[in-house]
Amino acid sequence: MQRILIANRGEIALRIIKTCQAMGIETIAVYSEADKEMPFVKAATKAVCIGEPQVKQSYLKAEKILEAAIAEEVDAIHPGYGFLSENAAFAKQVNEKGIFFIGPKPETIELMGDKIISRQTMEKAGIPVVPGSSNDLKTIDAALELAEEIGYPVMLKASGGGGGIGMVLCENEQALVKSYASTKSRANAYFGSDEVFIEKYISNARHVEVQVFGDQNGNVVHLYERDCSVQRRHQKVIEESPSPFLSESVRKSMYDTAVKAAQAVNYSNAGTIEFIVDEQENFYFLEMNTRLQVEHPVTEMITGLDLVKWQILVARGESLPLLQPEIYSSGHAIEFRLYAEDPVRFFPSPGKITAFKWNQQKEVRVDAGYEEGGTVTPFYDPLIAKCVFYGSTRKEAIAAAKSFFKELTIEGIKTNAPLFQTILTNEDFLNGEYTTSFLTNKLVN
Repeated sequence: MQRILIANRGEIALRIIKTCQAMGIETIAVYSEADKEMPFVKAATKAVCIGEPQVKQSYLKAEKILEAAIAEEVDAIHPGYGFLSENAAFAKQVNEKGIFFIGPKPETIELMGDKIISRQTMEKAGIPVVPGSSNDLKTIDAALELAEEIGYPVMLKASGGGGGIGMVLCENEQALVKSYASTKSRANAYFGSDEVFIEKYISNARHVEVQVFGDQNGNVVHLYERDCSVQRRHQKVIEESPSPFLSESVRKSMYDTAVKAAQAVNYSNAGTIEFIVDEQENFYFLEMNTRLQVEHPVTEMITGLDLVKWQILVARGESLPLLQPEIYSSGHAIEFRLYAEDPVRFFPSPGKITAFKWNQQKEVRVDAGYEEGGTVTPFYDPLIAKCVFYGSTRKEAIAAAKSFFKELTIEGIKTNAPLFQTILTNEDFLNGEYTTSFLTNKLVN
């Protein structure tokens, strides 16, 4: 591959450009009119404007991206994450144009993108899934009958959902009745399908995911786990590895299960098997993300590997650079997602960044999509940067994070940095004793 088009924006586009530059690969950035001054546009070999600021007129406009790819004679398209990264139809269109799609096969994306079908697939493979339904609950009566059978509380979910969208916690029958029709309607509006299903709600749960990688020759490996339990409204805020609470026996079992799950769908390229873990360390399959994750730098920090490079190598037909016995993990890494948002009300806080400075340290990695003087617009996710901290121990990584946020200067907009400073003094977090309800129950409403 000599030319890769990046069908994304912000920090992930810059991240992909960095690896491509190291590999001697030219990059074509696509951008909306609102992003013309963004760092990723300047960093690419060439940049092509594909439309108006609204995502449906630019980053979700598959035909515009394909037109740019053909005009620039690229060999491959890297979709990053979000936008079209898990769109099976787009991946298929890319392949039909004779262009490599840097990700799994379209049929795999389609299979694992449907939460009901993915549950069925995992059940057949012997992978433990959360008690619930593996079929579309077409009527409220069917939903009520199942909820009564498995017991409240339950999670009502859209089959095509993701990123916390289309998920509703129902504590009792009245809540389920109230949420059923609106969840189906929202699912249809967001995902083009009104199919919904129910899973038993596991209280005091942890959310742990395993990074997997497969190639086109049948090799599948794991690259250890990431604990993603610090969340708000089902959106991840902090991720770390290793998980501070898993026992070694359960950790190993989780790795083996994740590899087995990926093998069950003949998985190729980067993916993530997500598990929910109860208080007794029983773990259950939640979903598979068929793309590179936002939090992939955590894995890169503890393994020393370049996951984007691996993606490119696998996409062009090469075998995995390393097999399982050759992959090692050392130390501890924690990622904090720095957002432009009101730290009290948690609303997006767009505006011009008048100052953005931090102390450069070897144990700190900042993947920033913006620079001082840049403007966070209201059109896209308000992620400013991913701040990742490494130490030989968890205590050292946390110390690096405390120092960073104490000295961080970011002005002109509100950010969630004050929330991080609060978390970093919380005893439950410091002791690794947190669950997915940690933020809601302990720190914010």
